[in-house]
Amino acid sequence: MKLIIFFLGISTFCFSQKFSFIYETKYKLNSENPDDVNSGNMILDLKNNTSIFRDSLERKSDSIRLNNVNKSFKMGVQNQFYVKKNLSQKRVEKVITYLGTDYLLPIEEILDWKISSEQKMIGKYKSQKAETNYGGRNWIAWFTTELPFSDGPYIFNGLPGLIVSIQDSNNDYSFNLIEVKKGGNLFDARTNTIKIDWKKYEALAKSYFNDPFNINLRGWKTATFTDANGATVDISIKNKELQNYILQENNPIELNHKINYK
Repeated sequence: MKLIIFFLGISTFCFSQKFSFIYETKYKLNSENPDDVNSGNMILDLKNNTSIFRDSLERKSDSIRLNNVNKSFKMGVQNQFYVKKNLSQKRVEKVITYLGTDYLLPIEEILDWKISSEQKMIGKYKSQKAETNYGGRNWIAWFTTELPFSDGPYIFNGLPGLIVSIQDSNNDYSFNLIEVKKGGNLFDARTNTIKIDWKKYEALAKSYFNDPFNINLRGWKTATFTDANGATVDISIKNKELQNYILQENNPIELNHKINYK
């Protein structure tokens, strides 16, 4: 009985602490150019069964927001990785920021994990294999009970330990734990949100594609910009360049919600 109480005490202590898990993230947005790999560090901040996953630049942007500085936001709608989780309520939500507005997209797809007996060391952690399907992809994960948190990068959670590595079977997307930090504060700067579904998400993405520089909403009949040589160019040319770039990003993480812009 004393041993059980001891371990319960450790569990309570761990979950009452704040941790930051840094993941090296790699992803291929253009299926026709598999050698073009995007990479960067993304951070899972976790405290009391609540977590936020975002890339390091978005985390800095959130910190600036909380200091009442004018907020910046990314252009575009697709390929945003910002995720909030409430593990005790089994609630997972993506935050999509578009034209300065934060939209909340609930993830209702259930992760049905198949845990394997296969084990291996990943870094210093003894890890076990598990597989699931999400977003039209098959995912292979490795989790460790040495970090007793039922969470992981992006939307992934629900295993009996932290996910230290996960990638899809096509090796288009991968998340690998590279650092664990203890302490600090879990800050959320995106609480004023508008709830949407995937249909609305698609409408936002198409709105961006059709008017990437927001000319119509601004009420401008025309607009120009100055190129590197100092020449004045109509914005329609820049629109076309950006639309072509969007079309090339044809390999979203949620393949089952891939948007057909044509």
